[in-house]
Amino acid sequence: MERPDYFNLKNGNKSKLPFSKNEYEKRLKGLREIMSQHDLEMVLLTSMHGVAYYSGFLYTSFGRPYGCVVTHEKCITISANLDAGQPWRRSIDENIIYTDWKRDNFLKALVAIVGRKQPPKKLGVETDHLTVDMQSKIKSVFASSDLINIANDAMKQRMVKSKEEIELIKNGSKVADVGARALVKKIKAGVNEIEIAQAGRDAMELEISRLYPDSELRDTWVWFQSGINTDGAHNHVTSRKLKKGDILSLNTFPMISGYYTALERTLFLEEIDNNSLKAWEANVKVHKRGLELIKPGAKCSEITNELNDLFAQLGYLHRRTFGYGHSFGILSPYYGREAGLEFREDIQTVLEPGMVVSMEPMVFIPEGEPGAGGYREHDILVVKEKNAENITTFPFGPKHNIIKN
Repeated sequence: MERPDYFNLKNGNKSKLPFSKNEYEKRLKGLREIMSQHDLEMVLLTSMHGVAYYSGFLYTSFGRPYGCVVTHEKCITISANLDAGQPWRRSIDENIIYTDWKRDNFLKALVAIVGRKQPPKKLGVETDHLTVDMQSKIKSVFASSDLINIANDAMKQRMVKSKEEIELIKNGSKVADVGARALVKKIKAGVNEIEIAQAGRDAMELEISRLYPDSELRDTWVWFQSGINTDGAHNHVTSRKLKKGDILSLNTFPMISGYYTALERTLFLEEIDNNSLKAWEANVKVHKRGLELIKPGAKCSEITNELNDLFAQLGYLHRRTFGYGHSFGILSPYYGREAGLEFREDIQTVLEPGMVVSMEPMVFIPEGEPGAGGYREHDILVVKEKNAENITTFPFGPKHNIIKN
């Protein structure tokens, strides 16, 4: 039996994508402007965020390569056979499927898109995503082509959100609040972290299905941390049981069509000691000041430096663990993150309307010291023409979040 290396499959009808056709056309127009600046005939996107941003298709690799080829005329996703017609249904334009019958059929599908004409003199790629192995393989089939990195230019395009993106992010922030409210109701001594986290996740998934009935429900999660588990911002849920006086960290993360939003709050169970209260109030003070500093024209590094000075005055700068915030959009633990838009000392980006950022200071005090634990608050802000809009509504600070269920 002769089995194909690649083929096309249009199974069913196109699905409703998270954004309008006009939105994807604007994104592709922006990418094609980048292509023209670099004199590129073709771009190969391989990252989850790159493929999803321009085509609508968010792949699940399981060790297999995926991609999206953009020319000045077309946008073609490349997917594995095990996904059948789903990638075509969720791609704004065309799709080609490669099979597993022979090794490196992904490359054969890529060559098929180019056709029999002369390979491109320059091929745009995301060098921050390509492995050494895949880059070597691409060079083997396009030996005469120069690989040109377009990752930074594409990142800059993603950093400024459209109206449709901002609407989705605002809805995501509302969903995060829904999860948090459901979660807080479950908090009490003797209950373990996973039970509480499940309540928040379930509430968010149901709310997403209500708001976006045509979307794929995937990757929404909660990190609910207690006691020593609060020391890291990305510590996963455990079965630890809550105790009276515990420091708690509430983190709800709804994912809508690859778009991440977040709500993060410090809480205490029933009571709080003076050292913990002092640390918490210091972090809240920095958080409030950070919210005030986010506005168009502000530079990320300058915001960082001012917040560093405030933490130093309060005596907690040496307890700070990471940057003060980051951008939003196509983002998750597995992909994304616009490195050029973070509140860190080395980021010189100037905020402009359409950017969406977090403010999330955190301090950590090691176990055994007074006030031990990790303290973190997190709000999302949309930068506008003259100011910034805080789209997070869940309250923060000791006045609201000493839980006595």
